[in-house]
Amino acid sequence: MSILVLTASAQTNQGYDWSKIMNAIIQVESQGNAKAHNANGDCAGILQITPILVKQCNIWLKDQKSNKRYTLKDRYDVEKSKGMFIMIQEHYNPSHNVEKAIRLWNGGPNYSVKKTNGYYKKVMKYYNGGN
Repeated sequence: MSILVLTASAQTNQGYDWSKIMNAIIQVESQGNAKAHNANGDCAGILQITPILVKQCNIWLKDQKSNKRYTLKDRYDVEKSKGMFIMIQEHYNPSHNVEKAIRLWNGGPNYSVKKTNGYYKKVMKYYNGGN
């Protein structure tokens, strides 16, 4: 499988534009604050990326024989954060399912629908144009 490293337009190599869903998730996660971090300091940036997510992206990049690697500091970079989001979605959600994208971001690859319902509703509010 080929995983996209980064595109400024938030499009994958299949041409899918993740911008709308990313923007909604960003509003819930950080309200657009690239310097945001949670109380524990393990989630950071506009998309509240965890160290394990950075590590997983780097494993895929290495498997692709890419010289590119992400650092924990890259979580504070808007474009690099979006690049990691796209990598995760393309790997676990190649059908570009919006509901799956939201639940996956909140609950990981083995998410529980029940446990991600509150988050899903919050994101969908922004996704559908609400505040």
